[in-house]
Amino acid sequence: MRNLLCLMGVLLLSTTLSGQDLYFPPITGDTWENIDPTSMGWCSERVDDLIRFVGEKNTKSLLILKDGKIVIEQYYDDHDQDAPWYWASAGKSLVGMLVGLAQEDGFIDINEPTRTYLGSGWTSTTTNQEAQITIKSQLSMASGLDDGVEAVGSTQNCFEPACFQYLAPPYGRWAYHNSAYRILQNVLETTTGQNKFNYTRSRLGDRIGMKGFWLNYVYYSSARDMARFGLLALNRGIWATDTLLHDTTYFNAMINPSQSENPSYGYLWWLNGQSAFQLPGIQLKINRMIIPEAPSDLFAALGKNDQKIYVVPSEGLVVIRQGESAGGIALATSSFDSELWERLGNMSCTVSSTSVDREIPFSISPNPVGHQIHIQTEATIQGVRIYNMQGQLVYAADSGAESVIPVSGLLAGTYFVQVRTSAGVGIRKVVKV
Repeated sequence: MRNLLCLMGVLLLSTTLSGQDLYFPPITGDTWENIDPTSMGWCSERVDDLIRFVGEKNTKSLLILKDGKIVIEQYYDDHDQDAPWYWASAGKSLVGMLVGLAQEDGFIDINEPTRTYLGSGWTSTTTNQEAQITIKSQLSMASGLDDGVEAVGSTQNCFEPACFQYLAPPYGRWAYHNSAYRILQNVLETTTGQNKFNYTRSRLGDRIGMKGFWLNYVYYSSARDMARFGLLALNRGIWATDTLLHDTTYFNAMINPSQSENPSYGYLWWLNGQSAFQLPGIQLKINRMIIPEAPSDLFAALGKNDQKIYVVPSEGLVVIRQGESAGGIALATSSFDSELWERLGNMSCTVSSTSVDREIPFSISPNPVGHQIHIQTEATIQGVRIYNMQGQLVYAADSGAESVIPVSGLLAGTYFVQVRTSAGVGIRKVVKV
């Protein structure tokens, strides 16, 4: 794992940020101060390579801030700095901040049962079970409600009681449950007496110059608006001299592990630097940090098709990416995260670039697979594990692993193949027929 702190040298001013250390662009207008990347020790050739690499990944916008000032701002195809784009699940982190603001305003207590705000019977659980589900457990994706129910039917915006069924006690499991998250937006509207567009704009957007909008349950904005929110998060809820979120206890909880099942998840934010992370959609835990190539204090708003807001307090960095899917394997994050941060960790002219163009450690074929999985890699295979969709280990070879793995004994279905090599660890999804 690379320590960006050492590699960027001149980027480092302090591990403690304050409004005095940061630049904040004006609330109105297009003025935004810039920094020449070469003044930070970044090689112009590597800046060009980074812009080219990101552009080859179906990207619309790339925006990098250092201490609030723009280091790189690049748009691709017909996109520009004013064009709105969807945040997808990166909007969850915006809701995480909004809930903290609503609690500070006295509208919500996250420790209260959700039925305090939605009324009894908002789920199909028993009265006692429903009383245990709190706003905080939903912010943590640990409500215990069955996340598989939303897959039934044609919509994920299912808010009928039948859509919320008991599966486990709160904090007994972690599951990326969209309906349980999205109904928090309904809680915001019910408690504040405002639709979420107006509350977001008046409580947050107007005060930091963010002009995005909600369309149903998805937030849209320009890359610069995304960066404004990232800068607000970087400075812990303070914009210049304007403190939006005074509740430091809530902010700290938001960007620290919210439960033990998935330590890489706070209140609707993803956290790097933890010992393990859990995959959305299945009960599978991976025993490493989400982005080994990135600084350990990074926290992020992550959305479908690689919508990204990365925040790195130790570096004063905010990195924004908008676009279509960057390709590669997608777990909690995607392989794009690792490739991007490996490049960002090698921007200095004094750092060898031999690892920047490293390929993904392995590939497998065929897929779908019948009787055997063939692993292709130039590295030495040190171990192979196969997990089913329930996260259960169904095959393991931890020493002397071969490149041909028999799978004829597995039932038809979807599996995850984890391969540990001398070049790193990778995971691929395969379908057994």
